[in-house]
Amino acid sequence: MPYRRTENVARKLAARHAAILRAARELAAEGGLEAVQIVAVAGRAGIAAGTLYRYFPSKIDLVEALVEAHTAAEIAALQRAAGAAPGPLSRLVAVIAAIAVRALASRRLAFALIAEPVEPELERARARYRRALASAIEAPIRAALAAGYLPNQDAAVAAPALVGALVEGLIGPLAPAHDEATARAQELTLLALRALGVVDARARGLVVQTKLHPDG
Repeated sequence: MPYRRTENVARKLAARHAAILRAARELAAEGGLEAVQIVAVAGRAGIAAGTLYRYFPSKIDLVEALVEAHTAAEIAALQRAAGAAPGPLSRLVAVIAAIAVRALASRRLAFALIAEPVEPELERARARYRRALASAIEAPIRAALAAGYLPNQDAAVAAPALVGALVEGLIGPLAPAHDEATARAQELTLLALRALGVVDARARGLVVQTKLHPDG
């Protein structure tokens, strides 16, 4: 039964690959990217370091895969949040709020994958994640602009600026360490809407109506 055996092998390889990435994610959530070391990840995944090297030849390869997997999961969650909203402006609010609440749900991991000081090789991988977040905001900004809900502005400039504001206000070194996550997510979402030119009363109403849940 060679075909079935090949299927089983492929399934086992995929499961081990997922276990390695899960272990790397857990370690990053606990101690940042500095904690994502080959021996530590292998131990957490229940395999030998030599086995892990067959999947990821170096820490850089492992972190790049971790960032790629996290990016895919985050963008999928933002798309679900946007898809559940009824209109262009509410979709924009849903995306911004989802970014905020998901970052606050796992602050250490979010900081590790966005703002933690790292070597240049790892920074290149993380830059792709930040660009993905900016693109996820830019698309609904453009839709809201086209529908006439926002004053004229350059969405390509506004989107990354909002990512920076959210990061610094939510998980950056200057962000308050202890507060209520939902209130913080709402406040930063409101700040983002004001920055985009949404009238304050309407912005507040949209924020209050938006469901905040880390699952998107």
